Amino acid sequence: MSAKQPTVFVPHGAGPCFFMDWSPADAWDKMAAYLRGIRDTLPEPPKAILMVSAHWLEDEFRVTSGSNPELIYDYYGFPAHTYQLTYPAPGEPVLAQQVVELLRNAGLAAAGDDERGFDHGMFIPLKLMFPEAEIPVVQLSLRYDMAPEAHLQAGRALALLREQGVLIVGSGMSFHNMQGYRDSRFGPISDQFDAWLKQTVESDPATCWQGLNDWAQAPMARLCHPPRAEEHLIPLMVVAGAAGEDRGRHVFSDRVLETTLSGYRFG
Repeated sequence: MSAKQPTVFVPHGAGPCFFMDWSPADAWDKMAAYLRGIRDTLPEPPKAILMVSAHWLEDEFRVTSGSNPELIYDYYGFPAHTYQLTYPAPGEPVLAQQVVELLRNAGLAAAGDDERGFDHGMFIPLKLMFPEAEIPVVQLSLRYDMAPEAHLQAGRALALLREQGVLIVGSGMSFHNMQGYRDSRFGPISDQFDAWLKQTVESDPATCWQGLNDWAQAPMARLCHPPRAEEHLIPLMVVAGAAGEDRGRHVFSDRVLETTLSGYRFG
């Protein structure tokens, strides 16, 4: 028997930020410490990880189904050594097929992809969370339409995987406006949205799901996640849906690049 795993939404930082020099030098230290500490909060090591990354969008849900996906260095303009980072976690084709079937059974179009690799929304945070790369990983895409309800529904369809010891991780950012980073005017803006997000996630599940479905109406929502660029928030929808009746908790927050960035856990 496996212990039931929680679901988590983690900020994954800026590109390979944890593995390079930054100014100021300690900018990402608290986030890195939070990511490194997640493993110790779990009931047991996960049997597998289902990673929902902000950096993979498709017309329908797609799932990595290869046995040994390669890494995709989908960040630009960073030091040369960051394109040599490794994370040789195996894939898990059997789990991938189960994910596809669960989504299809819920009326959601889904397919496996045995050629897709792991993008940096997967391997950058997991290098901190599980540095040995020994746990099999399957990555789930978002949909291009970024419809909140569809992603909440996908999470609900996948919730039973938690009972099998699968850790479901949403990898994104609670604030992601590229024009807002390093702009002090966006500090109070990010604070307002962050306060709303915390209250919403920590509500009872029905209230949480409704709030996330209507997230674009939240205070400062579109300044924190501009239209058609909300992909860094949408993994939270999958994580919240997969939480079932487990209430969410705000478990991390830090001020980085003049904005507030947060992490959440359900269960």
